[in-house]
Amino acid sequence: MSAGFQRARRPEQIEARRRVILAVARELLAERPVAEISLRELSCRVGLAKSNVLRYFDSREAIFLEVLDSAWTAWLDDLAEALGEPGPAEPGFAREERIAGTIAATLAGQPVLCELLSSMAPVLERNIPAEFARSFSRRAAANTERLGELVRVRVPELPSEAARHFAHGVVVLVSGSWPAAHPTAAVAAAGPAEPPAFGLAEGLTNLLAGLLARQG
Repeated sequence: MSAGFQRARRPEQIEARRRVILAVARELLAERPVAEISLRELSCRVGLAKSNVLRYFDSREAIFLEVLDSAWTAWLDDLAEALGEPGPAEPGFAREERIAGTIAATLAGQPVLCELLSSMAPVLERNIPAEFARSFSRRAAANTERLGELVRVRVPELPSEAARHFAHGVVVLVSGSWPAAHPTAAVAAAGPAEPPAFGLAEGLTNLLAGLLARQG
């Protein structure tokens, strides 16, 4: 812990300290998976004792869920720009392939987001108090709703419920495919097979096209 540490008391001081902790969490995520990052390591990197870090966040898991929320919303902003404006009808499932491909490509460029989405349910939501869980669940639902709406605007014949189902499917497919494509060092060393590619595009195309076909 830094010898010059003083507890933040004013709201702006508290917010500044929270931003520093979140920035360090992002730095660590660029180096290793979230499962390998301890609260002790994060606290040391920040320059605080663990007990002082916990003055600003409920738990280690809550810190990384906050990082997830900010990465998720930032990705949606980028995705909205990457998808562009809604266009005219396209032959076959070309539109669905393009939308799914854009989603997959932008996700592939966000490894921290994919890592945290794959850890959200099995790891990060296991050690958070009920009040924080409710807050995060609302934000996650809003992000999922926004993703569904981004797709629905570009596929207007897709009902809102089906668009929402697709958005949930994106999270599920990322959660399963990201860890499989990025095995631990021990697993990678033990098996001769190459890990599967992080190939979301085909799965998302099939999901979107299937949901759309069912409306017919």
